[in-house]
Order: sequence, then C-alpha cells, then structure tokens
Amino acid sequence: MTARIEEISRGRTIALRLIGRIQSQHLDDLKALTSGRAAHVTLDLHEVTLVDIEVVRFLISCEARGLKVLNCPRFIRQWMIREQSDQK
Repeated sequence: MTARIEEISRGRTIALRLIGRIQSQHLDDLKALTSGRAAHVTLDLHEVTLVDIEVVRFLISCEARGLKVLNCPRFIRQWMIREQSDQK
C-alpha cells in the first residue's frame, strides 16, 4: 500500500489522516500542510502501517510545535520515545 494523506476540515481545525506507508518522501507535503497552523491541525495515524526515521523525527517536531498526534500506533510512539531519549 502506498501513502495517502486525507485532509478533513472540522470547523476551525483540520485533521490530516495519514494512511499506509509514510516515508521521508512525503514530508514536503506534510510540512506544507502543517506549516504555521499548529494550533489548528491534528495528525491521525490510525491507519499508518510503516514510517521511517525522518517521519519519526517529523512527528516529534510536530508535537513540540503543538500539533496533536492522535491514534499513534504503539510501535511508532515507542520509536519516538527512543529517538527523543537518544537525542539527550
């Protein structure tokens, strides 16, 4: 399965539903969709099946900027935690 990004408008907020294999080649699109809109964007990872290290780092930076990462699969969350502890 390839990656897909669905933008769902919910009033003043926008949910970006990420589906499939999200890899570094998709980051330009994700950065464009989230740039300057942190308070109004959520990332829904419920249907994500695979990510690479650059995506993990992007998700960490999103949370640091105030974006909400919802329905994050356990393997991704654990990788994010490990990556954050390795950077300290």
